[in-house]
Amino acid sequence: MLEAILPFARTLLRNAVKAGDIAVDATAGNGHDTLFLAELTGSEGRVYSFDIQEEAIENTRERLKKHHVEERVVLLRQGHETVREAVPEIYHSRVKGAIFNLGYLPGGDKSIVTRPDTTIRAIEGLIDIMAPGGVIVLVIYHGHEEGKTERDKLLAYVSRLDQKLVHVLRYEFINQKNDPPFIIAIEKR
Repeated sequence: MLEAILPFARTLLRNAVKAGDIAVDATAGNGHDTLFLAELTGSEGRVYSFDIQEEAIENTRERLKKHHVEERVVLLRQGHETVREAVPEIYHSRVKGAIFNLGYLPGGDKSIVTRPDTTIRAIEGLIDIMAPGGVIVLVIYHGHEEGKTERDKLLAYVSRLDQKLVHVLRYEFINQKNDPPFIIAIEKR
């Protein structure tokens, strides 16, 4: 059976991130992926979770507290393009997984969206600090105008990445209506 988009994103992360690893949620949103990563990294690992919206940081903080894993996560109210500077240098080359859910905060202000230039800077930073075998998962939501622009710029960018440095996968269902989300996965070699 083919895995749906979000379960497949989690499969990719589960295969890459183990207890004690460092992981990044580049778009904290409502905290679902931050919680998932905190469970994967365990008490010895660390998750760096980014969002520019206070609402997203608070939603994530509450979800983490409810599951008693808040000590495993560093919540950062700043753009994901700062990942290289925000993750302490001691953890560079230990980052094993990162996820982006691009678009806007579900249930939030739809005028605040991710942007291709900051997303690309975040990807570049992650590739620099990621361990070999680490994976970056981008869930592309492109059912709105800004999402279509971001999709196109990201596809152009990742298709030019050096295959000696990374492998790039596109996973999508091509016969669904209404611009269904799809995944771009980048594995560092």
